[in-house]
Amino acid sequence: MKTNENGKLKQLLSSTLTKEFIRFAIVGVVATGIHYGVYLLLLRWMKVNVAYSCGYVFSLCCNLLLTSFFTFRERITWKKTVGFLASHGVNYVLHILFLNLFLFLGITEQWAPIPVYCIVIPINFILVRTAFKKL
Repeated sequence: MKTNENGKLKQLLSSTLTKEFIRFAIVGVVATGIHYGVYLLLLRWMKVNVAYSCGYVFSLCCNLLLTSFFTFRERITWKKTVGFLASHGVNYVLHILFLNLFLFLGITEQWAPIPVYCIVIPINFILVRTAFKKL
């Protein structure tokens, strides 16, 4: 019984989708770190939504390159770039909506992005994977 379970686990870990998700998670941690770091830095001089948006755009550029070459190991094309940007357009709207919701609920500007990331990142994986794999 234990051998069968180990075989299923190896099969799951070796699947393309699982490998993509793991690489996506690595890229997501890097991009989220960039976003959050830029946001915290700019928050000193800018309004919260402007600082958050600037951090988002900066991390988006890094994210596109890493997603293409590392996560999905695909060549960047105009079609994929447009799909990526469209998926991130939806993602950005979700980010801003949830950020302002958490600010409204009383979470501080420094901590409000954390629950946003927890909600929006899984949705983003589906959107970005669709843009890179289906287009």
